[in-house]
Amino acid sequence: MHHSSRFDAGPASARHGYHRGRTRHDIVSIPLFVPSYRVDECLAEMRLCLEKGWTGLGFKTLEFEDAWKSYTGLPHAHFLSSNTVGLHLALHVLKRRLGWVDGDEVVSTPITFVSTNEVILHAGLAPVFADVDASGCLDPASVAERITPRTRAVMFVGLGGNTGRYDRIRELCRERGLALVLDAAHMSGTRDATARHVGHDADATVFSFHSVKNLPTADGGMICFAREEDDVRARKLSWLGIDKDTYARTEGSGAYKWRYEVDEVGFKYHGNSLMAAIGLVQLRYLDEDNGYRRQLAQWYDDALDGAPGIARVPTRDGIESSRHLYQVRVAHRDAFMVALNGDQIFPGVHYRDNTEYAIFAGARGTCPAARAFSAEVVSLPMHLRMTRADVARVGERARHHAARGA
Repeated sequence: MHHSSRFDAGPASARHGYHRGRTRHDIVSIPLFVPSYRVDECLAEMRLCLEKGWTGLGFKTLEFEDAWKSYTGLPHAHFLSSNTVGLHLALHVLKRRLGWVDGDEVVSTPITFVSTNEVILHAGLAPVFADVDASGCLDPASVAERITPRTRAVMFVGLGGNTGRYDRIRELCRERGLALVLDAAHMSGTRDATARHVGHDADATVFSFHSVKNLPTADGGMICFAREEDDVRARKLSWLGIDKDTYARTEGSGAYKWRYEVDEVGFKYHGNSLMAAIGLVQLRYLDEDNGYRRQLAQWYDDALDGAPGIARVPTRDGIESSRHLYQVRVAHRDAFMVALNGDQIFPGVHYRDNTEYAIFAGARGTCPAARAFSAEVVSLPMHLRMTRADVARVGERARHHAARGA
């Protein structure tokens, strides 16, 4: 953990000029998320793509994939247009290789962005919801209860960068012969208790580089398979099933080789070089930025220590979390958020219990802990433009409103 004095002078974002041009309104208002970019460096990387005349799948996407593999230690990485398409691709690839059939089941969490569970349906599989523990991540005991002869995989979501009891879920999958897909949308830079980057022990791990994530581009994702054959197939599928992408057919002589084969129906899921160029810059600063986010979390811990009516959502001990979110639980959540909005503080909710949505209504009431979590959870503002004074202000107003029962 970084010590407070390390950042007393202001956040990493301020040291890189993020606060230049802030208006009075910006200072008064504290939003949930504000992405921060090293603008000049990003523009320089993107300029290379524009000068070369190659903005799509190609030299920068390959460079970003190599940089991501080097950073995480994961053996394979394929840059995509989003985390969502990566999750669908993971299930699609595993389904064929492992011989799953339509209607086979994937155990998943109801506390996630809805895309996590929609892709299960897109893959022709059936989501089965297991309950969550105090961290908001899957409860291994509930997962074990929901496994049936039709279960083929577990989808684990590292909520807010937390690993929860992922290690036990991994053991359970091995014991039962199930595939494990890690939705690591919030986990860029999270390291587990062994100090290894998350994803090294999953069949497929999918990251997000959406604009509000810890490694922000405009959008994008990375899929990291454990097996080379899955990575090879995913690369074809992400470019419409074509056996050679356009860059590979142009590289070398410069002549465009127009003949290619299409072995199976694919998707247009690949990432582009402009987003990869931004990602390359942002990756250079990811550990520093996550360090500052952990400092923000420590300041929040100090500000909310002993606060009546506020329960902090715990983060797994012994890990290095990306701290994408700082979450608390309050009894009168909606009134609490309205009161904070009146103070020009704008928190969020991660997430609504997915079984409350009409498309998953058949599972409604099956996850009581998730339902309670969803009714009480609040994500407090968490981004690199925040200062210690901002955290103190949010903490003071949160204490005030929670004590009043707002």
